[in-house]
Amino acid sequence: MELSEGRKTLRNKWVFKLKNEDNNSNSRYKTRIVVKGCNQKKDIDFEEIFSSVVKTTSIRAILGLATKQDLEVEQLDVKTEFLHGDLEEEIYMEQPEGFVELEKEHLVCRLKKSLYGLKQAPR
Repeated sequence: MELSEGRKTLRNKWVFKLKNEDNNSNSRYKTRIVVKGCNQKKDIDFEEIFSSVVKTTSIRAILGLATKQDLEVEQLDVKTEFLHGDLEEEIYMEQPEGFVELEKEHLVCRLKKSLYGLKQAPR
């Protein structure tokens, strides 16, 4: 899309990683795009920075309730928290290297979901 008047774009970069499996025979390449959020300004690009964390006392209380009521406790890992958060602010990013369309180099990407590197990503 076209860049809105008075807005700035954030730069980005590709991060490449070689993931080794347990037996080291199967290796695979992984990549992700990271936004350089250090250029974001408070009250312009974001309003608050918040990362949800669990206190030890909360975990103890839940485990105590589960024990008292004879419940089973299962584990849940949130690995994609940074990729599924909806953005409330208008954040624009330059087109990623390798994905720039010919004759549309002036266009930018408006982010609707958070990416790694944004100040408000943990929200």
